[in-house]
Amino acid sequence: MREYTLVDLAQSYSAFVNLSLSRIGFLAANDGKFFGRLANGKTCTLRTSDRVLQWFSDHWPPGLEWPADVPRPRPASNGKGAAA
Repeated sequence: MREYTLVDLAQSYSAFVNLSLSRIGFLAANDGKFFGRLANGKTCTLRTSDRVLQWFSDHWPPGLEWPADVPRPRPASNGKGAAA
């Protein structure tokens, strides 16, 4: 998984649910600057990448198609909604 994939997911999610990238970064990674840093060429650990990808899978809105080129982890069956 590349960092830009996480940024692409964040941008799609942001546009669909009308939340800022900063807010999504806080929700997904507990870091409001997370996606900004990735977009500027910084990296993150594999553990963080996996955790953020899982967050997207768990919170992905039903009306938004998951990108076909991104393997999607199985959403956790904990009843979480699309947005926080």
